[in-house]
Amino acid sequence: MPESLRKIVVENSDEISKKWIEQISRKKEDDYTNTISEELYQTTNREFVNVIFSSINRQRNTTALNDFSERLINLGWPLSYITDGLQTFRRVTIDFILSQSETVDSESLASILNVVDDWVGPIINQLVNEYTGSWENTVSLQRLALQELSAPLIPVMDNITIMPLIGTIDTERAKLIMENLLEGVIKHNSEVVLIDITGVPVVDTMVAHHIIQAAEAVRLIGATCILVGIRPEIAQTIVNLGIDLSKFPTKSSLRKGFNTALKITNREVVELSHEKEKEITAILDSIK
Repeated sequence: MPESLRKIVVENSDEISKKWIEQISRKKEDDYTNTISEELYQTTNREFVNVIFSSINRQRNTTALNDFSERLINLGWPLSYITDGLQTFRRVTIDFILSQSETVDSESLASILNVVDDWVGPIINQLVNEYTGSWENTVSLQRLALQELSAPLIPVMDNITIMPLIGTIDTERAKLIMENLLEGVIKHNSEVVLIDITGVPVVDTMVAHHIIQAAEAVRLIGATCILVGIRPEIAQTIVNLGIDLSKFPTKSSLRKGFNTALKITNREVVELSHEKEKEITAILDSIK
């Protein structure tokens, strides 16, 4: 019986595909696919049903299944598109087989259901497994990219670097901040590191503890850490929590912190007189 049913389905694949696409297309108005262009939606549906029939027809083209799931991820389609599509195909196929049968008793109906499930089940498993595997890989790559941006260390001048922090700081990110600070101080031969917390929305005991640890680690390798971007509400929170930040300098703004860093490295910002400015400009012009 399975072979006779397979023959019915394969020989009538065009009609089954047409019915399947009609039912899938009805969902487009109300679900997650309503923002997808009609051309892309129809092209993807045709590719999907071809992949299904390719598997049913014993071709077992795993490459096509893998490529299809990866393409869905790149297009940003949800996993539910796969599961909904296969359940719809299951229903349409069973209805079509039953319409071709003259008599249907409970035994033959059970057999038809089992045969169609045997076709659809492996396709669901393979597509879902491939989709989730590719998705996890994509998320992992994105997480690595975000980690690289979550604790950047920027050299702005000889011996002075800045680490601007934005967003919440959890234990994992605090570890990354510590690693980047220590590696960056050595790499850039920094004497002063400015940690800018202007973009950190909340500084609680845990966040302050992580920052203090990072500053202490920087001090142990011979550099000075300055905490900048302390807003009035952050200052009040730190005082209320009884957090001791007296071991390293703190400034309310990056500008003030940078001026302090210049003094620590025996430099300062000097305003030039108009005559001196003209003299330097002339020298630079002569070099050109």
